[in-house]
Order: sequence, then structure tokens, then C-alpha cells
Amino acid sequence: MEQYEPDRLSPAQVAAVRRSLRNGRAALSRRSLLRAGTGGALAIGGLGALSACGIPAAKNTSGVSSEDHSAKEKVVNFSNWTEYMDVDDGGKHHPSLDQFAARTGIKVKYTEDINDNVEFFGKIKPQLAAGQDTGRDLICVTDWLAARLIRFGWVQKLDASNLPHAFMNLSQQFRSPDWDPGRAYSYPWTGISTVIAYNKKALDGQEVKSVSDMLDNPKLKGRIGFLSEMRDSIGMTLLDLGKDPAKFSDDDFDAAIARLQKAVDQGQIRRFTGNDYTSDLTKGDLAACIAWAGDVVQLKADTPDVDFVIPESGYLTSTDNLLIPNRARHKTNAERLIDYYYEPKPAAELAAYINYVCPVDGVKAELARIDPDAANNPLIIPDAAMAAKSHAFRSLSQKEETAYEEKFAKLTGA
Repeated sequence: MEQYEPDRLSPAQVAAVRRSLRNGRAALSRRSLLRAGTGGALAIGGLGALSACGIPAAKNTSGVSSEDHSAKEKVVNFSNWTEYMDVDDGGKHHPSLDQFAARTGIKVKYTEDINDNVEFFGKIKPQLAAGQDTGRDLICVTDWLAARLIRFGWVQKLDASNLPHAFMNLSQQFRSPDWDPGRAYSYPWTGISTVIAYNKKALDGQEVKSVSDMLDNPKLKGRIGFLSEMRDSIGMTLLDLGKDPAKFSDDDFDAAIARLQKAVDQGQIRRFTGNDYTSDLTKGDLAACIAWAGDVVQLKADTPDVDFVIPESGYLTSTDNLLIPNRARHKTNAERLIDYYYEPKPAAELAAYINYVCPVDGVKAELARIDPDAANNPLIIPDAAMAAKSHAFRSLSQKEETAYEEKFAKLTGA
């Protein structure tokens, strides 16, 4: 395992985190993106989580557990993002968690205390670096942070014998990310796809089926949007250039930057946005943009002119992932909860509420009983053809992350 050393953010990385907090996926709760008018007012104090140097390097704590108290203590402490769980009409109960407790006798102490990956890392880093219990048995973080926690040896290897449904039902496209081959330490909670969204009325007869269509059609000049998140915009451009985001080189990255820079210089790209593109798209100020599928699901329901396309070159999918921190007191209980959400019925209940990509095979029939439209929506249940076009952005070293964010910041003017 990689030895932990406190990371120092470059100015470009600090700017990237601020963009994410202000108006990226981190800015608003998962379910309420379209109900809020502006980005969340999260404190930027979380920036210090990655740059502080006062915490000593951790000892070799790889996969360290404390005594598992699951048999005697029928509880699991689960930290998740806000509004990332099904809720009843009264807004006070989570039906799927209640059903798990009724079946197993295990009470879930569910806490919505993750607003941003960087901020959350700052909360748990001191205990993890010191080899101490975080007070959490199960956490949900985005793939890049999951990769970092695994590299540092701060999460426990999962016991496959407690995860029969997860092992059997995990969708093929999520089975072996480069940062956790074979899913030894993690299972995805949801997938987050990046696609092309467009407003049919604003296109006025023009066709957009690819990134090239967005960048090269002069009739769309000034009405094209890309995301302020580096991995999304560069990843989709790499695919359009015939490069695999899971295997690209420095030269490939520079070619993608140059491709976008040309469009910026020519005024083709209106702006780089966070989730505030949703307003511009519905109004028609943007004719087409790179977009997150979770937004598009809601936009399509509310605005008939809005639709999406999956380019022939493919699209990006990232994941939010369940992991068990070192020293967790209730490892077996946490594994049972992970496995529960890989049963089709609980998985369908979750997918019907949060509208993100469900990573569970065999869920479509169950979801159809709850919400037929969701069951037939490829942005929630990808069909085989769509799943085959899914690509992941490869893991980056600290050196690469610094260099790439600096180049992207120069491109976007951040």
C-alpha cells in the first residue's frame, strides 16, 4: 500500500475544488439539483483537508480491523450524501433501511454528513491516519477518493462470503475499475454518467450526435456548453478523438486541451459550467452541452424539448462507492447492508428515488413495478448497447492531477 503523505494542492487544484463546491456535482444535494437556484454555500474550509501538513504519516495500517462486534451489537453506522436514499412521503423514514432492520434486526444509524468528497476526507483523515476508529462502519465516496483511501490502506478488504448478492448481481461495467480490480474493497452505490444533452427547439433543425458536432458546427457558435469538471469535459473529448480515457497519455490529454482551446478561441463554447447549465439548457440559451445523466432524467420530465444522446464514441461513467474504514466496529453488519442493496427489490426502491445509474443486474422487472418510466430509462438502467459504450477516466497520480488541472484551469479561465 502507498504510504500516506499529506497532499499539497496546487493553485489549479484549489480552483477546481472551489468550482466543485460552488456549482459542480458537490454543490447541491443529489436529488435537489433542479429545485435550487444557486450552488450550496459550503464552507471552503474543507480545502485544508488535502493541504494541511500537521498530521503525521500513518503507520502501516493496511486493512486494519478492530474486533468485530457485529454479533453482539446489532447496529451499523452509515455515512452517505444528502438525499441519496429513498424517503417516505413524510420525509422522516427511509423505507428500504427500515425493511433491512426488520429483516435482520440490525439498526442502521444513517447520517447524511457527506456534502463534498474533500470536506468529508478532512473529517475522517485524522482518525484514519492515526489508525483510529472513525465512528463509521460504512461510507460512500466518489471513485477518485475511494482509490486514494485504498492506496493508503485505510479501508478493509471485504469478505466475499458476506456478499453473495453483490458478487452475483454487480453489473459487468462496474466490476473491475483500475483502482480496485475485482472490487476487493468497494462496491458501487450508483453510477454517474456524463452524456450530451440538447434542447430540440434551440437546435432549430441542427443535429448533434457527437462532441465534434458540438465543436465544429458554426450554426451553434456561442450556444455550446462544457463542464467545469476536468474529467468530464476532457474525457468526453478524448473519446471523440478516438482515445480511451482509461489509457490515455500526456500527449492525448494535450490534444484534447488543444481541441477545446480552438473552440474557445473561435467562440464556439459559450462557457464551462457546473450544474447551472440546467437553467441555460431549459431556456434554450444552450443548444447542447455536456451534462450529467441524473440532471437529464429530471429535465426531460419537466421540459419536453430537452433530450440526450450517447455518442458513438462512448460516454463517461464514474461511481460513488461503499467502503468499510479501518477499525470499524461492525464490519459484518456493514457487509450485510452492502449485500442487501444488491438484491433487486431494495435496489429498485433506491433507483426509483435517486434516479442515478443502478449498478445492479436484474433490477429492471422490480423497478417496473414501482416506476415503469424509470425502468425503461437507459440513463437509470442502461441496456447492453449503452453499457458497452461506458468508459471510466483512469486513476491519476498526484503529479498528473496537478499538471492536468493546471492546463484545464488555463483553458477555462478559472
